[in-house]
Amino acid sequence: MSVDVFSAHNNPEQARLDPACTAVIVVDMINEFCKPGGRMVLPGYEVLVGPQLQVIEAARKVGAPVIWVHDSHRRNMRRDREYLKRTPHGVEGTWATEIIEDLGAREDEIHVIKHRYSSFFQTDLDLVLKDMLVDQLVVFGVVTNICVRSTVHDAFFNGYEVVVPRDCCAATGPREQESTLYDIATHFGVVSDAASVVAALTSGQVIDNQQIAA
Repeated sequence: MSVDVFSAHNNPEQARLDPACTAVIVVDMINEFCKPGGRMVLPGYEVLVGPQLQVIEAARKVGAPVIWVHDSHRRNMRRDREYLKRTPHGVEGTWATEIIEDLGAREDEIHVIKHRYSSFFQTDLDLVLKDMLVDQLVVFGVVTNICVRSTVHDAFFNGYEVVVPRDCCAATGPREQESTLYDIATHFGVVSDAASVVAALTSGQVIDNQQIAA
């Protein structure tokens, strides 16, 4: 991996996923961010669906839990911190906060509601994962450089091993995508792709940390 002088002081890392200890975290693949009519649509979400479904279906096949994270905001808050920076969005109880139908989220799977960028911040996600005896996470969704990144950071801080399949994530632009994945690969986890994650879950293949240009 080509890295800057500071980031070069990292340890070579691989990941070997144990389905019994792994969960897939799908971050904010909701109508508000993906579908026409949403208030903050990220163009091109469609290209993520195929790779995401590959990972989701592989996880279900081997019994690894799939956890759906919904960005959601209560009405009539005096000061929602996200609304100070972003257009009001994701009003709870509306179509906006529902997972896009393309991904086939199930009611019997775990759904987590978050009010900030990170899927961990003041949610019960950490408790849920501990109760599931999970310490390895595959994290993806939108947006790479905001909510996915925040979730990966907090996962690392909380002691989880994290893998991010790059073709299952989209950022606000190419620069942000590459910069965020570079930071994750050098400081917070392993960056790979959907095919490698599927192989790791179903056949025990080792995942190498992909090269990302500095």
